[in-house]
Amino acid sequence: MVESEPKVFIPESFQVNYDIVTQMKMIWDVMKAPLIVPFLNACVYISLAMALMLFMERVYMGIVIVLIKLFWKKPEQRYNYEPLREDEELGNSNFPVVLIQIPMFNEKEVYKVSIGAACGLSWPSDRLVIQVLDDSTDPVVKQLVEMECQRWASKGLNITYQIRESRGGYKAGALKEGLKRNYVKHCEYVAIFDADFRPEPDFLRRAIPFLVGNPELALVQARWRFVNSNECLLTRMQEMSLDYHFTVEQEVGSATHAFFGFNGTAGVWRIAAIDEAGGWKDRTTVEDMDLAVRASLRGWKFLYLGDLEAKSELPSTLRAFRFQQHRWSCGPANLFRKMAMDIIRNKKVKFWKKVYVIYSFFLVRKIVAHMVTFFFYCLVIPLTILVPEVYVPIWGAVYIPSVITILNSVGTPRSIHLLFYWILFENVMSLHRTKATLIGLLEYGRANEWVVTEKLGDSVNNKTKSGDAAKKTNAKVQKKTRSKFVERLNFLELGFAAFLFFCGCYDFQHGKHNYFIYLFLQSLSFSIVGFGYVGTIV
Repeated sequence: MVESEPKVFIPESFQVNYDIVTQMKMIWDVMKAPLIVPFLNACVYISLAMALMLFMERVYMGIVIVLIKLFWKKPEQRYNYEPLREDEELGNSNFPVVLIQIPMFNEKEVYKVSIGAACGLSWPSDRLVIQVLDDSTDPVVKQLVEMECQRWASKGLNITYQIRESRGGYKAGALKEGLKRNYVKHCEYVAIFDADFRPEPDFLRRAIPFLVGNPELALVQARWRFVNSNECLLTRMQEMSLDYHFTVEQEVGSATHAFFGFNGTAGVWRIAAIDEAGGWKDRTTVEDMDLAVRASLRGWKFLYLGDLEAKSELPSTLRAFRFQQHRWSCGPANLFRKMAMDIIRNKKVKFWKKVYVIYSFFLVRKIVAHMVTFFFYCLVIPLTILVPEVYVPIWGAVYIPSVITILNSVGTPRSIHLLFYWILFENVMSLHRTKATLIGLLEYGRANEWVVTEKLGDSVNNKTKSGDAAKKTNAKVQKKTRSKFVERLNFLELGFAAFLFFCGCYDFQHGKHNYFIYLFLQSLSFSIVGFGYVGTIV
């Protein structure tokens, strides 16, 4: 008697799922050779081209900054510079009248220090006009700021408290409205300080002589220093990125083309240059860069002083940092869309300066730098693991990003030990910046969104407190600023964390390049940001 084979009963739901997986695999196999492989190859070539653009830009900047440090004369030697002093006969009349503008919006934590720093400038009080441009919507904050202005006015300072009926134009609207006042006609220069900025007392005495002695100069820009850079890992990462911007990008632009993007604060403008350039405009969220480009196209020159510093505060919460980075990425891309043809058609600016502004300043730094970081290292390379037919050269995947990273680290040598995590963190933020850049280029959605960066008051730098007390205060501040767990979640980052983890697992099982080490670490970084905990790591 022949024994019958045992019957295997497969659940119907499992059969359905098995059939779906089989069909998807068949579709993948059919589409891979004619469609997916050529498309991914094209993405690799485009990414490599962008990586080479960024690489050559970084190498060029590195060479120029070395030459500047070794051979360039100091600004005091390159420009006509004569310190201003009181005259026995003329008194203070040889000092130009300077306007100080401090734009504010619900700045309860920092309004006192910013107003106090402006009032403490060592400039003749009869040649100084201070405007506090308060767009606050909180009536309590408005009252506090107004009382602080009155307190300084009672000491003999020429300080005015100015409000508007609406926040039209945001910061640009406030600055523009401030320049319309009749008393501003007597002012030759305007210094702008955001609410968390604290210039040293000699700030004007060091900056103004450059403008007085060089009528072709429109702007003197100072460097930012960060009082809370040691607060947490998030602020350390920001310091590394911004220090490169100030140490290299601003210095090179100033020395080679007398042009760079105004940083919106800690700078002194010639009011005549602002008027000639068309004044403040609110067509983008980077009104400072907009004004700088328009003034440059009029033939005005800019000077960056790396040894002239103003203290400021870095965003110490991920939410505040993300809003800031959206504005800083979306705005320049949107401005490039609006001004590219104006720059090309301009006849007052030399050809090489136009090339620098269009290619280096806008295209490479404001667009390519964000996109290549995200598309190549977070999307294309992981996808090539799933499609082994696509080849990525080792020089593009490893050597070029390594050199770029080393060159970026020169601005903050004290944080060299954080370089590896800085790379992973910048890759995570490149997702957010790329999205903002595309919004700006296409001018849709949140292209004109303006969210004021939250400031916490920098309690760590209060000299009247001991180190332990400062740490306790910071802990309380962080505790207050923590939102609910669900509100902290960033689902886009969490989705990419899962994608990179899957690619890492696949590479560990089937790959040949050992990318899984990088992919697992990058997945972990996306997860940390996705759960919103990066701002709490000290």
